[in-house]
Amino acid sequence: MWCAKRLARAFALYEVLLGMAVFCVGVLVLGRSVQNCLKATNISAEDDRVRQILSNRMAEIQVDPGFPDETKETKIDTSYGEVRLIQKAGPAGLRDDQDLEMSGITRVLLTVEWGRGRQLQSRKIEFYVYRQG
Repeated sequence: MWCAKRLARAFALYEVLLGMAVFCVGVLVLGRSVQNCLKATNISAEDDRVRQILSNRMAEIQVDPGFPDETKETKIDTSYGEVRLIQKAGPAGLRDDQDLEMSGITRVLLTVEWGRGRQLQSRKIEFYVYRQG
């Protein structure tokens, strides 16, 4: 009688296999979630690095007392690969309230291009610089 009670309480093989299958699916889903979190963190760090490159170049242009270069392309090596920094500058073409063109104001467009996987990524920033002269 004691043996019969023990057999009635035991799990059958299919119940154990079903439990193991549910556990394995859970582990696979958890692993995939961690992989996605790591990928998102990597993309965020890459974007932060690109924004820092744009910010540094903008600060260099603003501090430099001369007029910015009309066109300039720089290749920067980062831990995420090569990044191209493209600078284009030209007269802003702004007019005051008497419809006179304001001189000394330069419009600067900075573009950063890099590859992520097989896709080309880019970020742009546009700002104005005033120089007397």
